[in-house]
Amino acid sequence: MNFESELLPGTFIKRYKRFFVDIYLNNKIITAHCPNTGSMMGLLEKGNKVWVTKTINPNRKLKYTLQIIEVKKNKVGVNTHLTNKIVLEALEENYINLFGKNKKIQPEKKFGKDTRFDFYIESKNIKSFIEVKNVTLLRNLFTAEFPDAKTSRGLKHLHNLIEANKVGYHIYLIFVIQRENCDKFKIAQDLDPAYANLLTIAIKNNLKVICYDCKFSSKGIKLNKQIKFQNE
Repeated sequence: MNFESELLPGTFIKRYKRFFVDIYLNNKIITAHCPNTGSMMGLLEKGNKVWVTKTINPNRKLKYTLQIIEVKKNKVGVNTHLTNKIVLEALEENYINLFGKNKKIQPEKKFGKDTRFDFYIESKNIKSFIEVKNVTLLRNLFTAEFPDAKTSRGLKHLHNLIEANKVGYHIYLIFVIQRENCDKFKIAQDLDPAYANLLTIAIKNNLKVICYDCKFSSKGIKLNKQIKFQNE
């Protein structure tokens, strides 16, 4: 998945009102869009190196978008708007090879009255729903975690996946770890015990959990390798 323009290096100053970050770029302070509504725990230290892109849309008010924060020499992708694009590319290229080559892929598929899953996959008469989560949190060496705060939205998605399985759909949850320095993934039970408990129930109801880390380049981000899920 390629960025819309070249990465520009800068220095993180502060984040505020969730969607704004001040960055020192090209000898001046600019305000960029922060495309991440999470807590971004462990990432927002003043002085961290960052990378931004400049928009090609002349009508956009904020001309820059925060893409990557570097923490202790490790890059972390923070743009949650890219996560589904990364997964879609991997599905289309069969890098995620759970469904075979001949498959129908439909993003943002409606289920029920008020639910949309990130992806619907149809292959060999098997119908599947996929929900995707972006992961940035790392508190212990080499172990990524989700969520970084309580997630009512995440709970809703798990409930809906369980309901979909009851009516015959295969159900998947893909955690996309936008880091290169992890070899394990687990649920941050101390930050959201309700999510951890419901995920355990969902797994007992046939939910398949898959985790991938990412590989960064100057042009974009791709899924890299599958990461072990520690289901404690």
